[in-house]
Amino acid sequence: MVFLTRRSRFNAAHKLWVKDWSDEKNMEIFGKCANPNFHGHNYTLYVTVKGEPDPVTGMLINAKDLAAIIKGEVIDKLDHKNLNLDVPFIPEGMQTTCENLAIVIWQRIHPKIQQCQLHCVRLEETENIYTEYFG
Repeated sequence: MVFLTRRSRFNAAHKLWVKDWSDEKNMEIFGKCANPNFHGHNYTLYVTVKGEPDPVTGMLINAKDLAAIIKGEVIDKLDHKNLNLDVPFIPEGMQTTCENLAIVIWQRIHPKIQQCQLHCVRLEETENIYTEYFG
């Protein structure tokens, strides 16, 4: 089994907030992420696929094709967007945590990868925190 990972980056704003909670509780639980005017992150996305290399090409998937899937399904849709307001495929009211975003990204790209299997979506929100989702 061989694993191949593609790295991409995007910038986006979001706010974590539970409308049924007080301002104080939201700030206590979410801290800076509850900023009323949103805040942003420079996300780094790693998409890992797995399988056996094609005997002719030696590839799991053409790296250009994988890059195009990620760009078309994720980067073009999320980059420089407000994740709470501007992205139709993020369900209304869903907390735009790193964890939930990794799941949504998986759901976007999983059906598009045909030549091999999607293994992992890793989303880094900061240099100190990331989420890995294995479907």
